[in-house]
Amino acid sequence: MAGHSKWAQIKRKKAVNDKQRGKVISKHIRAIQTAVREGGGGDPSVNLPLKNSLAAAKSDNVPVDNIERAIERGLGGPDGAAAFETVVYEGYGPAGVAVLVEALTDNRNRTVGEVRHVFTKRGGNLSGSVAWQFESKGVIVVPSSAEAVSEVAIDAGAEDLELDDGVTVVTTPPTELYAVVDALQAAGFEPESSELTKVPQMTTALSAQDAGRVVAFLEALEELDDVQNVYSTADLSELVDAVAG
Repeated sequence: MAGHSKWAQIKRKKAVNDKQRGKVISKHIRAIQTAVREGGGGDPSVNLPLKNSLAAAKSDNVPVDNIERAIERGLGGPDGAAAFETVVYEGYGPAGVAVLVEALTDNRNRTVGEVRHVFTKRGGNLSGSVAWQFESKGVIVVPSSAEAVSEVAIDAGAEDLELDDGVTVVTTPPTELYAVVDALQAAGFEPESSELTKVPQMTTALSAQDAGRVVAFLEALEELDDVQNVYSTADLSELVDAVAG
C-alpha cells in the first residue's frame, strides 16, 4: 500500500534521528541559517524556505533557544554564520532502489567524496538521474481519525488521507501544506508533524535481506554531517512493522 510505505519511511527516519539528537539539531540549525541567508530574512511569513525549515525543526523538537540563535546567526549576528549551499546527488542503492540525497555544504569536494564513499562501500552507484521518480509533497501527521479530519483537510486543499498506525497521514501539494495545517489547527486538530518531503511515485519491493542492506545504506548517508535529507523508492513498510511488533 503506497501510502503506508510513505509513512513507514518517515517513521524509519525519525527513529534513526532520535538516536543522534545532537547531530539532528546541528542539521536543523544549518538549514535555518541557510534559509535566513538565502530566503530573504528572518520572518517566516515572507520567507518560505525559513518557514519550511522551522516546521521541520519543530517536528524534531529542536529547542526554541537553538532556533532563535540560528536565525540570529543567519542574519549576521555576533557569532556570524558559515555560508552553505544546497547540493543534490542522485543514484541507486542496493537492490536497485533509487536514492535522492540533499545536502548543505561549505565544501563540495568534501561532501561528494563522503557521499560517493558510502554509495561505493554499501553496494550503490552514484550515477544516473532519479529525481523524476519523486514528487514534492506536503505530509501532515494528525493524531486523529481520517473521518474526523477529512472534510477540513480536503476543503483546505489536501490531496489524500490515509489512516496508518492510529494516526492520519494527510498528503498535500507543496504549495498547500501550510494552508491545510492552518485549517486543521483552526478546527482544533493539532498536527503531530508537518513537512515538505519527496515522495516516490512508485516503490521498490524488497526481500528481508535486501531491506536490511538498504536500511544500513540509508542510515550511513543520513549520518554524514552535510546530508540533510535522504529519499528512496524502497518499500520499508514491512520492515518497520516487524521492528514495531
